[in-house]
Amino acid sequence: MNPAQLLVIVVLATMIAGLLSRRVSPTVAVIGALLSLYLLNVVDAASAFSGFSNPAPVTIAALYVVAAGIDRTAALVPTIGRVLGRGSLRAANRRSVLASAGLSAFVANTPVVAMLLSPVRTWARNRRVPESKLLLPISYATIIGGNLTLVGTSTTLLASGLLLESGHEPLSFWEPARLGLPFVVVALAVLVATAPLLTPHRGGDDGEPADPIRPYVVALTVDGGGPLDGVTVADGGLRALPSMYLVGVDHGGDTTAPVSPQTVLRGGDVLNFAGRRDDVVDIDHRQGLTLKEAEHLWALDDRHHAWYEAVIGPSSPLVGRTIKDAGFRQRYQAAAVAVTRDGDNVNAKLGDVRLQVGDSLLLVSDLGFGERWHNRADFLVIDQRQEPPPTARSKARLALAIMAAVVALPMLGLTDVLRAAVVGAVATVLTGVLTPRQARDAVNINVVIMIGAAIGIGAAVNGTGLADRVANGLVDALAFLGPIGTAAAVVASTMVLTELISNAGAIAVMMPLALSTAAQTDGDPRRFALAVTLTASASFLTPIGYQTNTMVFGPGRYEATDYLRLGLPLASVTMIMATLFIATDLGTVGW
Repeated sequence: MNPAQLLVIVVLATMIAGLLSRRVSPTVAVIGALLSLYLLNVVDAASAFSGFSNPAPVTIAALYVVAAGIDRTAALVPTIGRVLGRGSLRAANRRSVLASAGLSAFVANTPVVAMLLSPVRTWARNRRVPESKLLLPISYATIIGGNLTLVGTSTTLLASGLLLESGHEPLSFWEPARLGLPFVVVALAVLVATAPLLTPHRGGDDGEPADPIRPYVVALTVDGGGPLDGVTVADGGLRALPSMYLVGVDHGGDTTAPVSPQTVLRGGDVLNFAGRRDDVVDIDHRQGLTLKEAEHLWALDDRHHAWYEAVIGPSSPLVGRTIKDAGFRQRYQAAAVAVTRDGDNVNAKLGDVRLQVGDSLLLVSDLGFGERWHNRADFLVIDQRQEPPPTARSKARLALAIMAAVVALPMLGLTDVLRAAVVGAVATVLTGVLTPRQARDAVNINVVIMIGAAIGIGAAVNGTGLADRVANGLVDALAFLGPIGTAAAVVASTMVLTELISNAGAIAVMMPLALSTAAQTDGDPRRFALAVTLTASASFLTPIGYQTNTMVFGPGRYEATDYLRLGLPLASVTMIMATLFIATDLGTVGW
C-alpha cells in the first residue's frame, strides 16, 4: 500500500470518527476531509474540486428552488387532504404511505416531508389520533419512493455524478427504477403491513395536543360554480370538521343559524366558522371556499407576507371600534382574517365585531409587521405563523406546472435533468412564485457543498488506486462464499456507513469501491452502482441516518428504538434485494 493510499485511509477514518462523535456536522466533516486530501497533496486541485463542476450539486440546488415553490404555495395541501380522507387511521396510513412514495419519485423527499408535516399533523389532531402513527411511515415511504427516478433523492443525483467522474455514463432518468421498482413494490407492501403494528403511540390518550382550544371566528365565501355550489352542508363535508364548527350561513343578507345538514349552499353564500387558530390557517385550503377577506389579502400581495396573532390591549385605539370603522387594512397594512374572544361569543360577521380588550386577531401582513408594532399600544403581537399566507397560494397552479415541466422534459428525453431543473428554478422566480430572496433561502447550501465535496473524495479514493486495492482484497477474502458473499459485503458496508455517517459520505466511499469490485469480478458496474445507491439512500434504522427521519423525530415524539423496530423489516428487504441484484449478475441467473 503506497503512502497516498495510507493518507486517504487516515483521512477517511478521521472523517468517520468525527461524524460518529456528532461533534462536527456532516458538511464540516466532508469538506474537512476533502481539504485535507488536497493540502496533503494526495489529489490535485482539478480532482479535489471536480465535484463543484459536476452537474449534481447545481441540479440539487435548482430542484430545491422548484420544490420550495410547491411548498410556499401549499399547492399539494388540497391533494393531501383528499388522500388522508375521512376514513380510519389504518386507511389514512395506507393512503399517505402510497401517496408519499409516489410524490417522492419526482420531488426530492426532504421537501415532500416538509410539505406533509403541517397538513398531516392537522388531520391527526382533528381526528384525535397520535401524529406518531403517521409521520415515521411517511418518512420511510419518501425514502422508498425516491429510488424510482433520478430526481427522487439527492443520493441518486450524487451517484450519477460519481459515475460521471469515474468515466461512466451518468444515470438516465428512469435507470434507478431497474432495481428501484421491484424494491418499491416489496418495501411498500412490508411498510403498509407493519406500520400499524410497529409504529408507536406517542402523545396523549386521545392524540390531542396540550394547547387549549381558542375558538376563532372566520368567514368564507362559497365559490360560484365550485364544488360546493348547489350541494348540501352534509354532502359538502362541512359537518365533518372535528375542530371547526359551522356557526351560520349568510345568503344575501339572510342568516341561517343554527345550520341544518340539509341546508343547500349557493355561490356567494358566506359561511361563518368557529375553530382553533391552526385550523383557521388551514381552512382556506378546502376547494370551493375562499376567505371573505380575500380582496384585502390580494391588495397586500407582494409575496412577503406571513400570519400573525395579535391581542388588543387596554390602551388600544381599536377598543370599541369595528375593524371596518377603524380602516384596519389602510392603517396597519394588514388584513384581519379572524377574531376570538375568551369566555364569550362574538358576532360571526368579522367586519361588524366591536373589538374589546383581550380580543385576539389573526392577521396577514408583511414580514416587518411584528417589529413595526412591537411595544405599541394598538395591540401586542404574540406569534408569527410559519405557514404560507393565502396570498402565496394564488401561484399554486403555476408552481405545479413548473414542477410538472421539470419532471416531464427529461422523462421524455427532450433535455437533461440539469437543464430542466435550472430552467424550472429560473421560471419559479421570474413568474413570481418565489422572490429571489426566497429562492436563495430555499437552497440548502450545506447539502449542495457536501455533495460537491463527496464527489471530490470519491475521486481521491479512485485516483489513488485505493478502491482497486480494497476491491481485490474483498474479492479474494470472500471468494469461498461465491457471488453472494461479495455482493453482501458491498451492500452491508454501505448500509452500515449510511446509518453511522450520512448517505453522501457512505456513497462517496463505497461507489469507487463498488465499481472496482465490479471490474474485478467482471460484473456489470451499473448494477453495483444501483445497488450501492439504493442502500445508501435506504436509511431505516436511526433518526440521524437520513434528513427526513430527523425531521419527524420531534413532531412525532419518537425515541431511537422506534426507528429500529419499524425499520428492521425494511432494512432486511433492502439488504436482500440489493444483494441479489448484484449476485444474479455475477452468477448465472438474470434479473
